[in-house]
Amino acid sequence: MNAGIGSADSERIPARLIGAIVAVGSLAFIGILTETVMTVLFPALMREFHVDTATVQWITTIYLLSVAATMPISSFLKRRFRLKAIFLAAVALGVVGSLIMIFATAFPLMIVARIIQGVGSGIATPLMINIILEQSPRSKIGRLMGVGSLVITVAPAIGPTVGGAVTSVLPWRAIFVIAVPLMLVAAVIGCACIEQRTPTEAAYLDPIQLGSIIIALVGLVLALNQGGVAVSAAVSGGAAMKSGIVAMVSLMVGLGALLLFAVSSKRAFSPLLRLGILRDPAVLLHALAYTLLPLVAIGYGYVITNVAQLSLGASAFVAGSLVLPGALVGAVCAPVGGWFYDKFGAVKPILIPLGIAILGPVLMLVFSMHLTPVMLAGFYFIFGFLYAIGNANVMTSGLSEVPHQFRPDGNAIFNTGLQFGGAAGTALFSTILAVAQAGAGEEGTPRFAHATAVGGAWTFATMIVICVIGWGCLATAFRIRARRSR
Repeated sequence: MNAGIGSADSERIPARLIGAIVAVGSLAFIGILTETVMTVLFPALMREFHVDTATVQWITTIYLLSVAATMPISSFLKRRFRLKAIFLAAVALGVVGSLIMIFATAFPLMIVARIIQGVGSGIATPLMINIILEQSPRSKIGRLMGVGSLVITVAPAIGPTVGGAVTSVLPWRAIFVIAVPLMLVAAVIGCACIEQRTPTEAAYLDPIQLGSIIIALVGLVLALNQGGVAVSAAVSGGAAMKSGIVAMVSLMVGLGALLLFAVSSKRAFSPLLRLGILRDPAVLLHALAYTLLPLVAIGYGYVITNVAQLSLGASAFVAGSLVLPGALVGAVCAPVGGWFYDKFGAVKPILIPLGIAILGPVLMLVFSMHLTPVMLAGFYFIFGFLYAIGNANVMTSGLSEVPHQFRPDGNAIFNTGLQFGGAAGTALFSTILAVAQAGAGEEGTPRFAHATAVGGAWTFATMIVICVIGWGCLATAFRIRARRSR
């Protein structure tokens, strides 16, 4: 009887663990929220700093590059430094970046601030997942990972709406004025609750590995970004040569640096990331799915808001609100998906909701030329709700195949894939829309609205293909796992 009580106690979620997840999760939430808020602020920033569309988009692009370049070192940071020290570094970066955003009077200073904020967010998000993986009771890990997924998914969902609401009554800098005290409160909670369960190691940070992975990720994201710009310019009859050259050079540099990183990691005694875990096909297929599916989920917000405004004539606020119901309900239900994982295992709680979620873009495609704002919101609700329930468990399932001591490496790899997928989705879908709109005349004309609707149809078809491939990766991974258990 005493043993049973002890076992039950060991499976309770400690209050300090909840506090640690709230503290680090709040920091990650604020970082991701400001990422998506900025897209709504582009017109205001262009007016204030006298920059064009191609220049102002670097506010978002440079942030994504910074996050993507920071994610891979999360495993090294976890081994080398205490969790509380890592957390406080992320807080400091977030506060400093926000203060620069508040007082910046020149656009280059804004870029510096976004780099600093991106590094802070790139530290905070993997730290939250590492704490959950390391300190959660085994029977509760699914639902706590669902809570972590809630943080990652709800912030980009409400970002455009928050940005539109705040800037309608306050100056855009107020967003960062509000963020600073919230981060300081999170710092107090984190200092009180974050515990160190494992000792640190004398891990070595190889400068060749660090430089090569940063150059690889920056090169690949930049290639996607500039490739989209070049294609859009070429189709519309603009100057595409410069962007095309930058895209090709970035792609070659990125792939070359990625190869260098893989070779140097294989030979290193203490690699920055233990890529050997990807030799397991089940882990690799999970990682591919975790990169592909967010490509659709994050890109969805961009497509819906643009189709609503440019094809249906909705206001910016209404367009940003269309994704809110599905994203909020889906994000809040992410812990429910984790509960299903704890109770039923990985297969059904992942494959069933993700399979049904494909119905969302299918309906979008079927009705693409007759959509209304209500239909956009409803069809996205189907996708967002079911995607959040299923995708919340993909990383949990993939990392269950990884030895415990290598899970920080797996966490870094999965989160890097998530960020890369988000950047790729926005670049891909914006290019498809731009190609469809090329030569369609001025914005606001019936011809331009029709061209946007056509571009939306092409985009929804692309989403379906990506979703099916991602689902197929997971189904194959589960078949491999089932064969092993026989």
